[in-house]
Amino acid sequence: MPIKIPNHLPARAVLDRERVPVIIEDVALRQDIRPLQIALLNLMPDKVRTETQLLRVLGTTPLQIEMTLLRAANHESRNTPIEHLTAFYKIWNEVRDRRFDALIITGAPVEPCPSPTSITGTS
Repeated sequence: MPIKIPNHLPARAVLDRERVPVIIEDVALRQDIRPLQIALLNLMPDKVRTETQLLRVLGTTPLQIEMTLLRAANHESRNTPIEHLTAFYKIWNEVRDRRFDALIITGAPVEPCPSPTSITGTS
């Protein structure tokens, strides 16, 4: 089954060339199938490349999957254009009432980690 992606997601061209089955939102809305709802919290610097890699793998499953791309609300990305984030990514407050079958988290923390002494209170 194809993976459902936003109509104009840049990963679509790559996935089409690689013959990974995808379905755009307009077509998926006309089908009578409940897709697997997956949220992807993408913390990787190059979000376009990461989403393409993950969609490539998920697109080979026999299930129809609807992917919701998430980003940290207070993090300013230096490697992904804001236009891409605005067009294709949601923040948690926008989807918090939805039910997801799975949550995938990629990357590393976007905030500095506290030192061990600040966690334990010892020096």
